[in-house]
Amino acid sequence: MKSFKTKDLQLDNIPQKIVFCKKCVISNQRPRTEFNEEGICNACVYAQWKFFGKIDWKKREQELQDLCNKYRSKDNSFDCIVPGSAGKDSSIVTHQLKYKYGMRPLAVTWAPFIYSAAGYQNYFNFIQSGFDGVIAYPNGILHRKLARIAFELKGDPWEPFAFGQKAFAMQLAAKFRIPLVFYGENGEVEYGGSFKNVNKAFEDPSDWEELYYKGTGLQVLLQEGLKMGIFTEEELKQANFEFYQAPPLKEIQELKLQMHWFSYYKLWVPQEHFYYAAKHTGFEANVERTQGTYTKFVSLDDRLDPFHWITAYMKFGYGRATREACTDIRCGHITREEGVALVHRYDHEFPEDMFPEFLDYLDITEDHFWKVMDHYRRLNVWEFIKGKWRLRRIVSNKDVVFGEISPERIQFPQQGLHPPAFHEQEKLL
Repeated sequence: MKSFKTKDLQLDNIPQKIVFCKKCVISNQRPRTEFNEEGICNACVYAQWKFFGKIDWKKREQELQDLCNKYRSKDNSFDCIVPGSAGKDSSIVTHQLKYKYGMRPLAVTWAPFIYSAAGYQNYFNFIQSGFDGVIAYPNGILHRKLARIAFELKGDPWEPFAFGQKAFAMQLAAKFRIPLVFYGENGEVEYGGSFKNVNKAFEDPSDWEELYYKGTGLQVLLQEGLKMGIFTEEELKQANFEFYQAPPLKEIQELKLQMHWFSYYKLWVPQEHFYYAAKHTGFEANVERTQGTYTKFVSLDDRLDPFHWITAYMKFGYGRATREACTDIRCGHITREEGVALVHRYDHEFPEDMFPEFLDYLDITEDHFWKVMDHYRRLNVWEFIKGKWRLRRIVSNKDVVFGEISPERIQFPQQGLHPPAFHEQEKLL
């Protein structure tokens, strides 16, 4: 493999010294994650705010009511768009908008790389439960090539899915003249990242490149793909990449098109969304847990999804089990000690069963895969000993020194209890 300079620009801003949050199990190697003076990550700080009083949920409920009153259709036409996979999160958003707030949502889906049986069944169940949906399958040849380029230049093949996941809904909103789009959660504040939009209900597409695309957008990947010989000039002339990009600014301004996070208005608790979606939209968990983690109901849609997380593990030293344990700790479902044990048991798990399918999708060899991954292993995270790579540090219970943190700064819901007022949503249906 030829030497290249990565286009993952966020890598330059990650600290060399590894520090783990004293409340959850994330480290400061997660891009844009910051720690306060007491060693608590910004996602845990936000969880403290949302569960224990800093956010006025009654006020935000009224804001949501007012927003829906402003945009609600008077002629039964679609009045908002909800992007999603028909998974647990997009299901609760769409269902509540329709049945609690009287909206006419159009569900919009950017197809996975390779649909899993569970993912497609859940999409079918969702549509059959009473919703209209539009699903986009991007050009398979171009999509695979983009995934290959993103894998090599960003260390993450997931990028073309991320492009469409953000942009396709906005494109359809512009084409159908529907000025309101509801995304699920603001992942930057819920899971750790930038707080620039922490007190805002919406974001601007100008944020996408920095917050979701690792500092580099579609056009750079296309041009680099041309230099690498993966794309030809004729392909780029003939191809249409419209759905991978936001609509032109002029169209957004003329329509006064806005996207809003449902999590700004509603307490966001993913496990509760699973119960809700199972009850109302026919959502079904997997029979077995997902590789690389301990859950059965998160990110079920795509057979290649585990490789998004295994590449994160190679780059940053954390995987899917870390992500889900962090969320469950913040929501009071498990303790930090339990989270540490789950990370130790599952985070490193490699998706062997799907590996041949993944290599075939990107049209690469196993040797090439490991060369790219080794290129992205940062030496503050990994060390090479006796012919094997191993993590320099892994989260442990020793990361918490009891008595160092003010109790009022780390109060969380008691384990096993539902967060306050969440089930009030059910009563209003």
